Amino acid sequence: MKIVYLHQYFNTPTMHGGTRSYELARRLVGMGHEVHMVTSDTRPQAQAPSRGWRESNESGIQVHWLPVPYNNAMNYADRIRAFGHFAVNSTRRAAQLSGDVFFATSTPLTIAVPGIFASRWNSRPMVFEVRDLWPAIPIAVGALKSRSAILAAQMLEKAAYAGAAHIVALSPGMKAGVVAAGVSSEKVTIIPNLCDPERFQVPPSAGAEFRAKYAWLGDRPMVLYAGTLGLVNGVSYLVRLAKEMLTRDPEVRFVIMGQGREEADLHALAEKLGVKDHNLFFLPSVPKAQVPAVLSAATLATSLFTDVDGMQDNSANKFFDALAAGRPLALNYGGWQAEMLDQEPFGLRLPPRDLPAAAEMLAKKLRDPKWLKEAGELAGRLGRERYSADTAALRLSEVLQRAAAARA
Repeated sequence: MKIVYLHQYFNTPTMHGGTRSYELARRLVGMGHEVHMVTSDTRPQAQAPSRGWRESNESGIQVHWLPVPYNNAMNYADRIRAFGHFAVNSTRRAAQLSGDVFFATSTPLTIAVPGIFASRWNSRPMVFEVRDLWPAIPIAVGALKSRSAILAAQMLEKAAYAGAAHIVALSPGMKAGVVAAGVSSEKVTIIPNLCDPERFQVPPSAGAEFRAKYAWLGDRPMVLYAGTLGLVNGVSYLVRLAKEMLTRDPEVRFVIMGQGREEADLHALAEKLGVKDHNLFFLPSVPKAQVPAVLSAATLATSLFTDVDGMQDNSANKFFDALAAGRPLALNYGGWQAEMLDQEPFGLRLPPRDLPAAAEMLAKKLRDPKWLKEAGELAGRLGRERYSADTAALRLSEVLQRAAAARA
């Protein structure tokens, strides 16, 4: 089967960011499918001086790259322009590839435009993947404010669902959101985010080498946030938590690794609270291939979000990376992932609005070797048994083949 996979922000392990599409696509290739990835080159000045499309083969995936500059520090107006530019220009490319099935994954929601058009042009089905409940989340955090922008986004959401032969959601809450929009439950399959334990199970020496680079770290407890520093991520929570920890266990080291629009504000807050370069340290983001070594060095990983409705339905890469690496995890939001923690004690649920209580919980567990060992082992087992990338790819293949067969 020929699959045209549309993902504006596709990453390989040598790049920065999530690699869900890469891991799924390379496994689809391994099953015998022909996969064409239509994506953007976000750093064209450094990688592709040409304004046109270029192609490369990534682990058997035929990747079509369109230069569209983008980074997490861009304002929302510039982001919308990047979304629109890619949507318009990728439409023709996708239509020309004429696959047996078109698989479009958000965000952004505008990926539905080339997916719908190419599907109709070729009389082949589109399967649409919902990674975030757009436009609900941008509206909740104030990214979409004007009535016209909100209406246009809501119309595009309905068009994406209506134009899809089937929908893949990354969490139960996302499925519920899609169903609430008027989609039949039978039309939606949940395929959560995934773990690749083989990639993340690195020798202890990898973590030791990372720690040896920093005199301020040594063998002290390390609490890690590795991910985007955006408005929805709410990483200021960790900065304030570091402040609370100073009076409880000043040897604990908080590490924020990433980049994004909130980066400067986070540095300013850390300086104001007196924690920057004291017990909290900022490090630049690293390619995905280097993340396993960083997690190996961590005593505990975190997954954070700002306290607004809808964020509890997320399926964050950093959550599943911690499982893949067998690391205890702390999160500060509710929803299905928090419910997992209630059932399987592989980490901590930190109260989002009570930082002193969160610091007390954290200080206690970071000095409990037995708990850390048991929580880490349980995290690793859950990653292997419930969220294997191999299992996710098999389920996706079945969804795509059913959609193609139904249209045929």
